[in-house]
Amino acid sequence: MKQALLILLAVFTMTACGNKKTDAVKTTADTSLENTEIVSVAAADSSTVYVYYFHGKQRCKTCIVVQNHSKEAIEQMYGDNKNVQFLEVLIEDAGYKGLVEKYGVSWSTLIVAKGDDYIDITQNSFANPEGVKELLKTEIDRRL
Repeated sequence: MKQALLILLAVFTMTACGNKKTDAVKTTADTSLENTEIVSVAAADSSTVYVYYFHGKQRCKTCIVVQNHSKEAIEQMYGDNKNVQFLEVLIEDAGYKGLVEKYGVSWSTLIVAKGDDYIDITQNSFANPEGVKELLKTEIDRRL
């Protein structure tokens, strides 16, 4: 029963993410990268744990909350660790085509990856945005 509720919540969240446009968040490729470089599939450092937040141009409030909590968690817990990087990826940006194809992303998705070892934590993150910090810590520490 609990699993069915989580699946329904995830479906609802994913559906809502494509239906509401928000202007409050900058979504261009230049602003989504801030202080990082575009990471292609080939150039991704296998010694670095990447937390990829994939999103489209239109996002719901939950999408933005998950992104903000994720980015904040990485900055707080791993700000001094160069082997942990948060990357916001605009799905429509041609520069990220390789990453989008590698992970088969088509909407808002949160992935923790180190080399070929990765996990999609989207469902749990969107079901409990406030708990994303603990989930990220567990998955990142597993890969460090």
